[in-house]
This record gives sequence, C-alpha cells and structure tokens, in this order.
Amino acid sequence: MKPRLEKIMKVLMIALVAATVIGFVIMGLWNALMPPIFGMRAIGFWQALGLLVLAKILFGGLHRHSHGGRGNWKRAMRERWEHMTPEEREHFRQAMQSRCRRGPFAAPAGPQS
Repeated sequence: MKPRLEKIMKVLMIALVAATVIGFVIMGLWNALMPPIFGMRAIGFWQALGLLVLAKILFGGLHRHSHGGRGNWKRAMRERWEHMTPEEREHFRQAMQSRCRRGPFAAPAGPQS
C-alpha cells in the first residue's frame, strides 16, 4: 500500500508544480501582451488559473479519454483496417496517396488546362 501512496503523492506534487508554472506563464503572457495591445488590465495568479480552467472548458472539453487517452485513434484505425476487404484497403491507400501528393493547399485534382 505504501508504494501506491507514494505514487499518488508524486502525481499530486507534479500536478501542483505544473499548475503553478502554467498559471505564472499565463499571467506573464497576459500581462505582457494584453494591456499594451488592447488596453486591458493586468491579472493576478488566481485569475490566470481561472483563465486556464475556462480555456480548458471552452476549447478542450471536460470529457475523459478512456483506454489510453488520445492514442485511441491508432487502435481504432487498426481495428477498422482489419475489418476492411482487400478492395476497400486498396481504395483507402489510393485516396491517402492522392491526398499526400497534393498537400493540404494544393488545387483539387481534375482536368488541367
């Protein structure tokens, strides 16, 4: 039981240090940028942590990542691949190669004039 308690304490300490550092970084960035650019007031540490929480709620969501978190897409893709027929796999390969060759900002494929 003792190793588990030590692990919990380590995780809590790391989370506390990370929250403190991130809070001071947000506060510093806000105070360095927002008042001179937009004429807004400077903020304190607790307001910076409040902004962090607000940003997480608005942009990061409050959902939990189950079974390994953000790496789930690899497992899901592998399962999807395993259930594809050989024809579906070939079609998928061709579509991905076409996208990779063109790049995200290239003109759509089609007749060239």
